Amino acid sequence: MIKGRVFSRLVSFVFVAILLCGVTFAATVNTRSLSSRKAKSQKISEGQHARKRMTRLARSRATRPAQLRRTSAHRRRRYYERFSTSSFAQDITEGDITVGEDPIVRQAAIDALGNMNGTVVAIEPTSGRILAMVNQRLALSSGAQPCSTIKLSVALAALSEGLITKDTEIRLGRRSTMNLTTALAHSNNAYFEAVGRQLGFEKVSYYAHQFGLGEMAGYNISGEQVGTYPETEISSKLGGVGKMCSFGEGISMTPLQLGGLVSAIANGGTLYYLQHPTTSEEVANFEPRVKRRLDIAPLIPEMSDGMAGAVSYGTARSVRVNFNEEEILGKTGTCSHAGTRFGWFASYANTEVGRVVVVVFLEGGRPTFGPKAAQIAGVMYRNLYDHSFFMARPTLPADAATAKPAVSSN
Repeated sequence: MIKGRVFSRLVSFVFVAILLCGVTFAATVNTRSLSSRKAKSQKISEGQHARKRMTRLARSRATRPAQLRRTSAHRRRRYYERFSTSSFAQDITEGDITVGEDPIVRQAAIDALGNMNGTVVAIEPTSGRILAMVNQRLALSSGAQPCSTIKLSVALAALSEGLITKDTEIRLGRRSTMNLTTALAHSNNAYFEAVGRQLGFEKVSYYAHQFGLGEMAGYNISGEQVGTYPETEISSKLGGVGKMCSFGEGISMTPLQLGGLVSAIANGGTLYYLQHPTTSEEVANFEPRVKRRLDIAPLIPEMSDGMAGAVSYGTARSVRVNFNEEEILGKTGTCSHAGTRFGWFASYANTEVGRVVVVVFLEGGRPTFGPKAAQIAGVMYRNLYDHSFFMARPTLPADAATAKPAVSSN
C-alpha cells in the first residue's frame, strides 16, 4: 500500500518536471524575433552606404577642376541682349514722294521689303539718280552705325596706301593668316582691325571723308540729314581705331552715304551727288552732278573678288536664294546699339547692259541682321529681272565728263 503511494507520487513528480522543462524550452526559443534582428542589420547597412556615397560626392566636388567650375558659373550668368525696337512696321511708305521715281524699281523695292522695319534705296550709279527710295523718313535720317559695311572704306584706304593687295596675307594669330578677298567675303573683324591699326586714325579718317562719310550725300534733297564721323579716335576702352574699322564703332552713316560710295565703286571712281527727282519736269531735265573723282579705278578689281565672294559663298549668300541670273557684288553689316539691331546690305548688279546699286538698311531686334537685308535685296533683284529691268534700253550718258560739277546748297 505504502509502495503504491510512493510510486504514484514519484510518477507525478516526474510528469510535472517534464511539463516544466517543456515550458522553459518554448520560452527560450520564442523570446527574440529573427525578423527584428534582420531589419536592424539592414538599417545599419543602408546608413553606412549613404554616408559613403555622400563622402565620395563631397570629395568629387572638392577635386573638380577650377576651370570647369568657372565655366559653369559663366553659363549661369550668360547675357542675352534685349532689344526695344521692333523688326516690323506698318505704313512705312507713308509720306514718300514718288512722282519722279521709276515705278518698276519702286514696286520691286516695296514688295521685297514687305513689313520689315527698314528702307531700300536704288541708285543709277552712272548718274547718281535715285530711282526709288522706300521709307524716305528712315533713308534721310541721321543714319546709324555702319557695322561691317565700313570695311569697304577701310579696304579702299589700305589699297590706296599700298599697304595691301587682294592677295596680301595678314597674320591674325600664331597659325592663322588671311587675305583681303577672304576677309571681305566672310567679313572678318580681326583682319580689318589689324589693317586699321596699321593705317592709323588719321589716314582712316581722311579716306572716309574722301568717300563721302561725314557729309551730305544728296544734292538739294529735302529733309536729308548728315551722319557723323568723329574728329578723334574713339577711346581704347571702346576698341580704338580697330573697332572703328571693323564695326564702325563711333560712326553714324546714312543709307545715302553708303549708296554714294558703292556707286563710285560700281562706276569706276566718280562720286556723284545723289539726286531725287520729285516731278516729271525734274526727270526730263535731269543732269548728273559730280562731287569729286576718286583715284580708285585700279583698286576696284582688288575689291571685286571679295564683294562677289560675299554673295557667292560668304555672309551675303542669302541673295542667291532668290536670284542667280546676274552677278551681284556686295557687303553685309550687322551690329547693335542701345537696344536696336542694325542690318545692312549694299550691293550692285554687274550686268552687260548697265548697273544698279541697291542699299537695304533694317532696324529692329533679333530678326534684323545683315543676311536678312541681303535676302531682301535678292528678292528685289528677282523682281527687277522678272520685269525686264536689265534689258538694254536708252539711259542717261555714262560719260562722267558730260556731268556738271556742283556744290550742294545743303
